[in-house]
Amino acid sequence: MKVTFYGTRGSCPTPGPSTLKYGGNTACVMVESEGGQKLILDAGTGIRVIGDEFVKHKEDVYILLSHNHYDHIQGFPFFKPIYQKNRNIYIYPSETTPNHPRAIVEQINGSYFPLDEHELRANLNFEHPNWQAQPVSINGFHVHRRAINHPNGGSAYIIESNGKRMAYVTDNELSPPSAPSTTHSEWKAFLLGVDLVIHDGQYTDVDMPLKHGWGHSLIAETIDLATTSRIKQLAIYSHDPDRTDDDLDKWQYKIDAMNLDCNIFFAQEQQCIQL
Repeated sequence: MKVTFYGTRGSCPTPGPSTLKYGGNTACVMVESEGGQKLILDAGTGIRVIGDEFVKHKEDVYILLSHNHYDHIQGFPFFKPIYQKNRNIYIYPSETTPNHPRAIVEQINGSYFPLDEHELRANLNFEHPNWQAQPVSINGFHVHRRAINHPNGGSAYIIESNGKRMAYVTDNELSPPSAPSTTHSEWKAFLLGVDLVIHDGQYTDVDMPLKHGWGHSLIAETIDLATTSRIKQLAIYSHDPDRTDDDLDKWQYKIDAMNLDCNIFFAQEQQCIQL
């Protein structure tokens, strides 16, 4: 299984010289099996680059969404395959409150974007599998889902292929001020022994208490979860817009000095992990 990061930033795109290393595009990751099947996770601005590759081929597109906040869907109008006739695109919405499964398409309405939804030429299919009977099969991958701790809800996923497992847990607050959708102990059980976990680490202590309850974890909390869950690799994700390359480098030095059993790193745009 191959995992490639196309967008690593949280909240809003942050282009510029201070984010060249870790990237400024918002949430988007692609998973590819040994057999060549692909699954796109979220549709932030990073999905535009994926579209440039997909547009050259006629394979079906599968998109799995964590939630509908704008940094996770804002790249979809710039995803070129949606303008290709006879292109099949399968979209798997997440579990949110309120339930708004077509939000990713309804942003293309002439108000937020110059085109209307009816001008899209691809065959857009919104899929609603029975998540009570997990795992769900999506384009050859076996997928498990769990609710994230985030305002208005959303979903985290474990994706399995050929004996390898990766988890996508973005925009998740491990210690929310109110009752969590998923407790810390439930996260530990869900992620136990996973080969690669991509987990939100947007905040540090200096962001608190102002941002407590905003739906993101502290970097230190995410590290603790990885070590206590015997995760093999942790990619810290959803970097804060104010976090520069230098800031993340300093954190990486601290983590390296801990000599932990888990390989922990900050996700970088265009970084590819082979499992």
